[in-house]
Amino acid sequence: MHNLARLKEIKKARIGLYSAGLHTYWEQFPGLYDCLTEYNKFIEKRLSEFGTVYNFGMADTEEKGRNAGEYFNSHNVDIVFSHAATYYTSASVLPVHQICKAPVIILNLQPTPEMSYDTTGTDRWLAQCVGCSIPEISNAFNRSGIPFRAVNGLLGLDHTPAFAKADENTAGRPEAVRAWKEIEEWCQAATVKRTLSHSRFGFLGGYYSGMLDMYSDLTMLQAQSGIDVEILEMSDLDAYLNEVSDPDVTRMLDTIRTFFEISGDSPSDPIAKAPTEDQLSWSARVAAAQEKMVLDRGLDSISYYYHGRNDHFEDVQSGFIVGFSLLNAQGIACSGEGDIKTALAMKIADICGKGGSFCEIVAADFNRNTMILGHDGPFHFAISKQKPILRGMGVYHGKRGSGVSVEAKVRSGPVTTLGVTQTGNGRLKFNISEGEAIEAPILLNGNTSTHIRFDCPPAEYMDKWFAQAPTHHLALSVGHNASLFKKIAELLDIPYAVF
Repeated sequence: MHNLARLKEIKKARIGLYSAGLHTYWEQFPGLYDCLTEYNKFIEKRLSEFGTVYNFGMADTEEKGRNAGEYFNSHNVDIVFSHAATYYTSASVLPVHQICKAPVIILNLQPTPEMSYDTTGTDRWLAQCVGCSIPEISNAFNRSGIPFRAVNGLLGLDHTPAFAKADENTAGRPEAVRAWKEIEEWCQAATVKRTLSHSRFGFLGGYYSGMLDMYSDLTMLQAQSGIDVEILEMSDLDAYLNEVSDPDVTRMLDTIRTFFEISGDSPSDPIAKAPTEDQLSWSARVAAAQEKMVLDRGLDSISYYYHGRNDHFEDVQSGFIVGFSLLNAQGIACSGEGDIKTALAMKIADICGKGGSFCEIVAADFNRNTMILGHDGPFHFAISKQKPILRGMGVYHGKRGSGVSVEAKVRSGPVTTLGVTQTGNGRLKFNISEGEAIEAPILLNGNTSTHIRFDCPPAEYMDKWFAQAPTHHLALSVGHNASLFKKIAELLDIPYAVF
């Protein structure tokens, strides 16, 4: 499948790094400082794959710790990695995090799986005893009210430094692979937080009346996620629609024919027909207006719904799904029925490169032990097995309106659902589940529809799901991403459940 370019760049994390040591060692053990600095530079190089790194170097005194805190504040870092390079006193690093309030991750990464016991002296031993200070740090941080996380494992060098006595080439060891996966996920979580804090979410139209789980406090959303919410009227979109030219429509029709398969009549559902040329042309015109609005207003997401009285605006909304699906593929998270909370879930998944498609329960298949998840749109191409199909719809299952809908199947393999809900105490909450998308028959009714097998049978899964006060929509992402989504929740200070 072809790829559409993103309309807005992801804002990569600003990553702070320092190594912690003890200044009294350097004169006692020549070469130790240089060895630990080499480790520090290796970590900097790896971290630079995930964001912009601000490396303070060695914090080995209380004064250096204070300087490091000011240094990280001056660069507005989103997260700080504290590399335990050797034993160090907690007094040297506590000031870093009393001054800089960015989340801190302690890196307890041993250079080698085991020491060369018969040749290692105190100097080489001091390069290995990196876990020695972590209990001390844990206690000091706890008593100071500073939350922290630790990544434990091997450093993952692809060579053995001259200073070393033992083999330090551990890049392929599972303890190193696991550690760097954790580190990458923390950096991705910081990237999500930074991107959201610079994101503008448009709310177009209103909520679907009576869907009480959709209703949200927009101030609460901004306070807890960092997004900015802009209220949009249908007349705003209509103004952009009036600016659309015939060449704009032609260009968008070419895009639609490139990225979608145009269906014939559904063999099973009489309201799902081949889209007419008029429907496709109108969807292209509306899609061009949607794109203009996103670019002009600097939007990163749109939640939308309109319920009118057979008026012009209802004609406009009949063309929504195609354009909003195209925008999803360009990094603009678009959710129907006014569900801005699910737009947040979709945006998070998209920032992480995991897709993020608008979904709800369709049904359970008790013979296959699957849940069927899907919706009539908008769809995200990143999770598609093949080209999505466009079908003309006489009516959107029980709702007012008609138009062109997207029918697609998610590619087989690991998937993760991310639901963002609001609880009775006014807090957002993440609901996270991992499963496997499998190949199985779906309805041919103009809806995305995919069989997903979770760790337990459908009835047990629904017991767990419904106990979490979910909304009925969620974002469907590809890959097993629970570990990543949990880290994002922690950095955003949002409660979560995994089930």
